[in-house]
Amino acid sequence: MAAVQGKWVKLDQKGAGPGARSSHAITLVGNKAYAFGGEFAPRVPVDNKIHIFDLLTQTWSIPQVTGDIPPPRVGVTMASIGHTIYVFGGRDATHQELNELYSFDTSTNNWTLLSSGQTGPANRSYHSTTSDDRHVYIFGGCGVDGRLNDLWGYDTVEKKWIKYPLPGDNCKGRGGPGLVVAQGKIWVVYGFAGMEVDDVHCFDPAQGKWAQVETGGEKPTARSVFSTVGMGKYIIIYGGEVDPSDLGHMGAGKFAGDGYVLDTETLVWKRVEDGMGSEKDHPGPRGWCAFGPGGLEGKQGLLVYGGNSPTNDRLDDIFFLTPCLG
Repeated sequence: MAAVQGKWVKLDQKGAGPGARSSHAITLVGNKAYAFGGEFAPRVPVDNKIHIFDLLTQTWSIPQVTGDIPPPRVGVTMASIGHTIYVFGGRDATHQELNELYSFDTSTNNWTLLSSGQTGPANRSYHSTTSDDRHVYIFGGCGVDGRLNDLWGYDTVEKKWIKYPLPGDNCKGRGGPGLVVAQGKIWVVYGFAGMEVDDVHCFDPAQGKWAQVETGGEKPTARSVFSTVGMGKYIIIYGGEVDPSDLGHMGAGKFAGDGYVLDTETLVWKRVEDGMGSEKDHPGPRGWCAFGPGGLEGKQGLLVYGGNSPTNDRLDDIFFLTPCLG
C-alpha cells in the first residue's frame, strides 16, 4: 500500500524560549504558537508563563498577562477557538490532579478561570483535548482513582459543560490517547490502558452513540502520549511511547519516531514517508511532546515542540510536518 508523502522541517528559534520540557501543551492562533506548562525534571512543573512562538519570525517572547493566572502544572492540555485558548487540568507540584478550565484571550493577554471544583470533568492529567468551532472536548486521562474514559464538551457560547454518554466496556480508561474531531465525530485513538493499546473509537454527538471501529492498512503499533491532529477527514499521528518504562513517569520508555495517517472514511491507515526532508529535519523518536495543528508558509500540518527522548532527556526543538494528503 502506497505511503503518504510528508515533509518535516526543523524550525529555528530566536529569543528566550521556554527551554527543554515535556508533558506541556501548545496550541496555535494564527501565526503564533502558545506554549504552557510542562516539566524538565520528572513531575516537577517548570513554570506558569505563557510562551509565544511567532512562526513568521521564529522568535519566542513572553507577554505581560493579567487575570486568573493558573499555577504551574504538568500533563496539561490546550485547544484554541478563534483568538481564545482553553487550558484544562494537569497535575500540580504536589502531584495532585486538577480540573480547572481557564481561558486565555490572546488579544488582551488576560486569563479567566471558567470552572473548577464540582463543575465539569473530574480532576485529571495526561488526558486529551481537541476542539471544533464551538466546543472544547476533554477525554480520558489519569484521574484521582485511576484511568478515565469519559468524554466532556465545553460549549464556549453557552459557557457550560456537556457530559456525554460513557463508551462501552471495550473503550477502557486510558491516558495519553489521541483525540480528534473529523467528519462531525469525535475520535479516540490508541492510548495507555495499563498497556499500550491500538483500538479506535468514535462518538457521534448528533446520535449520542459510541462505536468501536476496525481499521486496516498499515496500522501503527500500539502507543500513547503521541502527537496527533485532524486535517479534514484525516487523523495524523506521530511518535509516542510504544513500550512504557519500568519507572513509570520517572523514566523513559521506548519511543517511536514514525508517522501515520488514518482516513476516517475508508478507515485505512497509511504510513507517512518523509521523502522530501533531510535527516536533520526529522524529530526522531520521542513522546510526551506538545503538539497542535497549524499552518506554515500556507500549508497545513502538525507542529511538534519538545518532549522526552529515549535517553530520558527533555527536548527543546520545534518541527513542522506537512503531509501530502491529495
